[in-house]
Amino acid sequence: MDQLIESAARRGVSEITVGMAHRGRLNVIANVIGKFCERIFTSFEGSIHPKYPHDQGDVKYHQGASGPRDTASGNQVQLAVASNPSHLEFIDPVVEGLVRARQDEPGEPESKLAVLIHGDAAFAGEGVVAETLNLSKLPGYSTRGTIHIIANNQLGFTTPPEEGRSSHYSTDIAKMIQAPIFHVNSDDVEAAWNVLQIALDYRQYFKKDVVIDVIGFRRLGHNEGDEPTYTQPVMYQRIKSHPGVRELYARKLVGEGVMTAEEVASLMDERMRRYENAQLGAKAIVEKLNKVVELAAPAPEPDVEVIETGVDQAMLRSLAHAITAVPRGFNLNPKIVGLLGRRAKMVEGESSVDWGMAEALAFGSLLIEGTPIRLTGQDTVRGTFSHRHAAFTDTQTGEEWTPLTQLAPDKARFQIYDSPLSEAGALGFEYGYSVASPATLVLWEAQFGDFVNAAQVIIDQFIAAGEVKWNQTSRIVLLLPHGYEGQGPEHSSARIERFLQLCAEGNMQVANCSTAAQYFHLLRRQARQKPGKPLVVITPKSLLRFPDAASSIEEFTSGGFLPVIPDREAANAAEVTRVLLTCGKVFYDLVAERKKRSDARAAILRVEQLYPFPKTLIAGELKRFPDATDICWVQEEPRNMGAWFFMESRLSEMLGSNQRLRYAGRAASASPATGSHTIHQMEQRRLVKEAFSSD
Repeated sequence: MDQLIESAARRGVSEITVGMAHRGRLNVIANVIGKFCERIFTSFEGSIHPKYPHDQGDVKYHQGASGPRDTASGNQVQLAVASNPSHLEFIDPVVEGLVRARQDEPGEPESKLAVLIHGDAAFAGEGVVAETLNLSKLPGYSTRGTIHIIANNQLGFTTPPEEGRSSHYSTDIAKMIQAPIFHVNSDDVEAAWNVLQIALDYRQYFKKDVVIDVIGFRRLGHNEGDEPTYTQPVMYQRIKSHPGVRELYARKLVGEGVMTAEEVASLMDERMRRYENAQLGAKAIVEKLNKVVELAAPAPEPDVEVIETGVDQAMLRSLAHAITAVPRGFNLNPKIVGLLGRRAKMVEGESSVDWGMAEALAFGSLLIEGTPIRLTGQDTVRGTFSHRHAAFTDTQTGEEWTPLTQLAPDKARFQIYDSPLSEAGALGFEYGYSVASPATLVLWEAQFGDFVNAAQVIIDQFIAAGEVKWNQTSRIVLLLPHGYEGQGPEHSSARIERFLQLCAEGNMQVANCSTAAQYFHLLRRQARQKPGKPLVVITPKSLLRFPDAASSIEEFTSGGFLPVIPDREAANAAEVTRVLLTCGKVFYDLVAERKKRSDARAAILRVEQLYPFPKTLIAGELKRFPDATDICWVQEEPRNMGAWFFMESRLSEMLGSNQRLRYAGRAASASPATGSHTIHQMEQRRLVKEAFSSD
């Protein structure tokens, strides 16, 4: 690692971002990044260094570090070790996203280098490795070559290679991208150095990944307190008698007359003094800290406010013209001609603005204002439901026209890519990109929201907890199609309940918009609000073209995203005895049922933002109906899913003694939805009927 930095600097590399698991992390942070020994020893003493208060969020061997390093060539290199959970290889796509974001800035892209340090067992065993390798040559994801170093210990904790992989080498998976793979004996220091020079030259010239498999052993077993002879007695008997690479190389240098034994001993003494001084400094810090650490009071949930995000209609007209005026000589699919014609009329007020056009206007206005945008996902350019059409393909030449890229090329860049068929790797990449480029609105869209659970590690360990654990902020947006349409258990639910279970301390936002204008304002708010927080948008399917979900152009020119939408049809509040609270598509079913019943006693409130919970706004709306005693939460999802468990306690705390809270929705279920469209319709009718019945 030390020579990688020195050698890379000589080749023009100015930034290196390292991703690695926890074993060896403290070594790298202390001796490669440097100047962090005191911080590390303070944590070993059981305290937190005052310069690094966020270290309390995670154990010391998961924390990251960064800083500049002056190299022998005179070139300074910015170094960073990315924070990482115990989930080993899931840092790989995150680091690639971090580096790609830096490469997309002005300057030489090749000067920013990604280095990934893997364990042999994890490299062969973790599927996210293959996902990350697959990204390496794709236009939207390439980082112009990554240096992969395998710290090959020849076992995975207690599992020997013959039980941990089916391939001969742990690196065989890298053959999928035809990457050069160098196997080197870790006892041979100079062979490792030579291989490193070849790898760096290859990366700089061909801009492709390289793998260096450093084959050695782990002297103490899995960690400093392990007893490896329980499971590998023969191997560790040989390791015990092995002098170690430092001793072997010292003997070689002394034998060749490069150094004397005294000089070797002096180097060791100097290093030990450095560690001892750092340890003394850590103990002095700990003595100054309070002996009793008081637990901080739980942070209150943040207030919810409406941010003005309207856009002047003249700008909307200009945007509409730019994204609907086809270049001369470009051959459109005939069906697209009608689409663009309809979109042009929407801004003029001749028809309502649908979901796809609302998104295009949000993106366009943000680009004009200087906000870069990056949108990726499976089938994202067209949209899974053919609603977006952000790019158009010439039917004769196959060339693409992406209108939004031409709006403000000098002010803000618009990137949109169809991702590979991956969730964990693709979402991890976008998370990393969003961390490194906070000014960019980064969005990732799932083909169906159901598939997001294939990226659960990225959500749990990075998006939801990254700020608390590592002070690592992100304003990434997840677009997750959701809605019960009778399409079966794998095409219905974005698992709202899982996101809400992760919500605390204002860590992220969860919204379920019911109109195109709401979506427009939500996207614009996400780009503007400070501090930035991740946003989970439960996006619709059938509502994409549902006339009632479209919005008038006037709704785009003023106002902002409304966390709670009042019932504007409940004119006589005194008559209302029942309040139905809901979110998403089922709102329109409830409105239709109320109209069918001519029921003036029921008011319907839309909770468009589930978290942060809009307590004040909901309480204000409930006060409008003083005689309403029947308060009902209505959802399409089964009782053990959706937002019910999250909403139940919060709503109960707000109700008066004469009010009762009840549930209307599907019964608890092991599966998100039925596979029968007929049964789906029966369930939907029943839950809507239950909403209007207090029996």
